[in-house]
Amino acid sequence: MKPLAFRKGKDGFTLIELLVVVAIIAVLASLVLPALAAARAKSARVACLSQLHQLGLGFALYLGDQQDHLPDRRDLKQALGYRPWTDWPPSDPRAGWTFEALAQSGGGAGMCPALIQRPLGQAIHVLQIVSFKGIRQSTGFWLWRFDRADAVVPLDNFWNKTPDSALEDFRASLLNSTTRPPDGLSGVELAVDPYFPRTIPAVSAALSGQSAHRGGRNRLMLDGSAAWFRDNRLN
Repeated sequence: MKPLAFRKGKDGFTLIELLVVVAIIAVLASLVLPALAAARAKSARVACLSQLHQLGLGFALYLGDQQDHLPDRRDLKQALGYRPWTDWPPSDPRAGWTFEALAQSGGGAGMCPALIQRPLGQAIHVLQIVSFKGIRQSTGFWLWRFDRADAVVPLDNFWNKTPDSALEDFRASLLNSTTRPPDGLSGVELAVDPYFPRTIPAVSAALSGQSAHRGGRNRLMLDGSAAWFRDNRLN
């Protein structure tokens, strides 16, 4: 039997071959990673949007049980600690009061998953922790139309109003404003992801342009619809 013939030289890649492989991997990574980041961002938006849909359902069930009137829990608004900051926003849109007010209608406004373990999610303007029936709850959504606790309900707040009367009052609040009044309930925002427009000087430098989702925010409207809204004032 003839002995096996062995290759001369060493097996393995040459330096040039290794560099070519590394270059190919780098090109593939540059193509794939942005797509993965975009997919993760979209997934986070969808998860938050799902929570807003659930919150909208809670409000709808509450309206059905309360002769079509929205909640009036200004007492909770005050008791939970009203606006513990000195910069923007000038009111307190946090939603901690919803856990008790909507307890029989599906629960309150929770925490957007995109904010968990992020500095923005820990900002005092965003995070509100409440204890309801011995259960610790965290919220990170904003409700601008329930952002005041005045003895007299302002025109742009919806405490104890029907959706139709809330719409009419909101339109009246915009009479001397450059903002176009909404045509219907679908044009009135009920809840939203937190956001800090970089165009407002009163926003702190650390929060300027920040939002739960890059470049925009999810919004729940008074008619129960919810969708993504792009905002050029955000990073």
